[in-house]
Amino acid sequence: MHKGSGLRFLLAGGLNTAVTYLMYLALLDVAGYQASYAIAFVCGIGISYVLGRVFVFKVHQGYRSVLMLPLVYLVQYAVGAAVVWTWVTWLRQHPALAPAVAILVTLPLTYLLSKFAFAGKIR
Repeated sequence: MHKGSGLRFLLAGGLNTAVTYLMYLALLDVAGYQASYAIAFVCGIGISYVLGRVFVFKVHQGYRSVLMLPLVYLVQYAVGAAVVWTWVTWLRQHPALAPAVAILVTLPLTYLLSKFAFAGKIR
């Protein structure tokens, strides 16, 4: 694996986040916050796979990474959805900020799990 994968992960994640956040905001009035989050999240998985394989880690484990990446994002989605729900329902904060809070909570976990999916190691 190439050095600098952490920085490339942040750059790719920033691009992915911007695209999916704009998608979330566009869907918010039409689909509600949970459905908007789910749709944007699923689109983000595809973007993340392409960027992770080609730009961030520049390696992959064949079918292993293809199969593991959705599991990584299933974990991220579960944690993120819980954060979104807590932010909106329990803390009664505005839904527009919920994904940003979810990203802050899930970013370190997602990096480590993605690194494992593509490179087969966490260190």
